[in-house]
Amino acid sequence: METFTLFVLVGLQAKHFVADYLLQPRWMIAGKASFARPGGYAHAAIHALGSFLVLVPAGVSAAMIAGLIIAEAVAHYMIDYAKARWSLARPFDPARKSYWAAHGADQFMHQLTYALMLFLAMRDVGAA
Repeated sequence: METFTLFVLVGLQAKHFVADYLLQPRWMIAGKASFARPGGYAHAAIHALGSFLVLVPAGVSAAMIAGLIIAEAVAHYMIDYAKARWSLARPFDPARKSYWAAHGADQFMHQLTYALMLFLAMRDVGAA
């Protein structure tokens, strides 16, 4: 059980770092505040693909993987959309406390998503 938990937890964390900080060009970032632009959708799809690549070798069932990555894509998109909309009305300044509060809240919500995904994946494989 410990190996499964560590593999999925670290896998989702690594995937999050790569998807949020290495594979996010300007057009994705710029498109997150609009339902009509593709940036947020593409970004959420990268997250879903990354989670798929973590959950398959972990032995999670296909039905659970499908449910988890669809739910994650929707949650990730909406979390990022909310932060992007909130940020439009506030000046972008990394020296401001509000910038870091928004960034931290965004990242915390994503981490809660991964905690729920891990919990459900553990139940699916009988590790819980």
